Amino acid sequence: MGRQAWTKESGDRLNPVVFFGSSIMIVVFALWTMLFTESAEGAINTVLGWVSDTFGWYYFLAVVAYLLFVIVIAASRIGDIRLGPDHAKPEFNLISWASMLFAAGIGIDLLFFCISEPVAQFLNPPEGEGQTIEAARHAMELTFLHWGVSGWGIYTLVGMSLAYFSYRHKLPLTIRSALYPIFGKRIYGPIGHAVDIAAVLGTVFGIATSLGIGVIQLNYGLSEMFGLPDSTWVQVMLVLLIVVFATLSAVSGVERGIRRLSEFNMLLAACLVLFVLFVGPTLFLLNAFVLNVGDYVSNFIGLSFNTYAYDPPKDWLNAWTIFFWAWWIAWGPFVGLFLARISRGRTIRQFTVGTLILPMTFMMIWMSIMGNSAILQVMEGAEEFGELAVSTPASSIYMFMESLPWSAITTVVVSILAIVFFVTSGDSGALVLSNFTSILTDPNHDAPIWMRILWASIIGLLTLALLIAGGLGALQSTVVIMGLPFSVVLFFMMVGLFWALKTEALKHKVRAVQAMPVGREGKTPSWRQRLERAMSFPGYKSALRFMDKTVRPAMEEIRDELSDKDGVTAEVTRDEEEPHLSLDVDLGSDGIFTYQVWPKPLPMPAFALRPHAETDTYYRLEVYLINGGQDYDLMDYRQSQILEDILDQYERHLVYLQRRREAPGDVSMPGQGDSGEA
Repeated sequence: MGRQAWTKESGDRLNPVVFFGSSIMIVVFALWTMLFTESAEGAINTVLGWVSDTFGWYYFLAVVAYLLFVIVIAASRIGDIRLGPDHAKPEFNLISWASMLFAAGIGIDLLFFCISEPVAQFLNPPEGEGQTIEAARHAMELTFLHWGVSGWGIYTLVGMSLAYFSYRHKLPLTIRSALYPIFGKRIYGPIGHAVDIAAVLGTVFGIATSLGIGVIQLNYGLSEMFGLPDSTWVQVMLVLLIVVFATLSAVSGVERGIRRLSEFNMLLAACLVLFVLFVGPTLFLLNAFVLNVGDYVSNFIGLSFNTYAYDPPKDWLNAWTIFFWAWWIAWGPFVGLFLARISRGRTIRQFTVGTLILPMTFMMIWMSIMGNSAILQVMEGAEEFGELAVSTPASSIYMFMESLPWSAITTVVVSILAIVFFVTSGDSGALVLSNFTSILTDPNHDAPIWMRILWASIIGLLTLALLIAGGLGALQSTVVIMGLPFSVVLFFMMVGLFWALKTEALKHKVRAVQAMPVGREGKTPSWRQRLERAMSFPGYKSALRFMDKTVRPAMEEIRDELSDKDGVTAEVTRDEEEPHLSLDVDLGSDGIFTYQVWPKPLPMPAFALRPHAETDTYYRLEVYLINGGQDYDLMDYRQSQILEDILDQYERHLVYLQRRREAPGDVSMPGQGDSGEA
């Protein structure tokens, strides 16, 4: 696939085109909005109005298409394909994984909107009369729509594409890689640079917007608790402090900083929502939750396609549904790449079910309990609270907590949640942006620490500049505008992923196909040999000795036969640092057939442990092909059996290549064709 530009030079390093291209645009935008605030906001609002009026219908259709695509892919047979080699296992357990999904994909905005949106939809619905029972039910339907499975379908599409192409085909963990089936090696040129720059800009603006909104909310909370002035300079100090913590977390990496903070915030958020449930009208909230879920599920299709065509509430659409769809799309590169980064080893089906259901379940619980509690207060006469929740949404959750017992404690909890959400958004954003703008030697690597520090600083400085200049409104509008071009990129990603998975499905289909009948003599071991193998638990030295005395001669026979009679270039190599044997057959434009044997350590079964045993580990000799481990053991096979196994795999590969050429719409992925490099 032409990995030379990415792997064979001086290690992980800066991608100058993407980094400087995006940096210049960020600086120009920041200076424009700071120095020419009024004219900038006027121009941006004009473009925003045109986008909303002209492409509102398109946003509705696009979001449904993304969701339907990932569901169909996951439900099909190819949902069993792993996001990584066949032998890969998930890096994080379910709880840690779900916590990071929640923290990265929702974050501070959940605190900002959990009270203000349900109350706003209840008081000022897009159609019908407000402050009625019907308006309350519809308010929660709309809130679920804006925060539910539709937006997560966008994140799932991006995350699935990036994880598949990066971890299964070893392409760079950037947006351009998802376009490889369409553009091939051209993704390393202007097309790829443009796509990655757009992804960086959307990510920076999206994170800065959320940080800006959140810091205003946090300033209000600290003002209520400690009497700090509600001013720009307090907000500046808060941003600086949060950027420092985000930098420290990003430097510590996903496994420690981001993971631990996400788990802590998930636990804290769960405690807070349970507190609201049990100190509030518990039975009403439980009944309302069940009702809200039923309304959302039963009316989901109608809500997803409701453009209000006959009497469109344009201001409402621009402020809510179209705004949210564009915002989810603009955040797609950031959250999608982070989801891919933490999901290596899961199958497509596991990834899709997890990303669509786990965060949405918590979101529905959170929004229903918080939102219905607030709506009930307004219905019972708290009109001033309702008006303030709509006019000053940053203060809404603090005002709500003041109406409950132990408000001094819960206000502190909300502030801690906000701070940690800030940090998790900043650190995961710095990590993602660093990967976007770096050339990494391995998709499993993260960008160098100095890059993460640099991007955390850039995010903070942009947020500061816009807070001081009052340009956050322009930034929010810009995020929405940028959602339009990236929505087109998402459709290209769908096409590329479909083509690649179609080719992958063909490979799985022909795995069991035998190109030519071969003699099975010697292939099936006798019952004595099978019993001997079943009770054999060789050590490391025995495994290496078997590789050298039996496996290697078999590979060399195949190599010599191919080279002498067929003129095919083949080589057998023995890696000493990570001991394994590899037979590589160069098939020209059809890539390289690779058959490897690796010693794999496993714990000794209890029944096999003997007194005074020197080790509690034994080794299997497992076969690995281009897509990963095949999960069977060659130990104690005769040389003739190993020869036949190599030939079986080789013939299956040749049949796959033939079927692939015959299949319409075929694409050659790295390792399957083209240069054959994987």
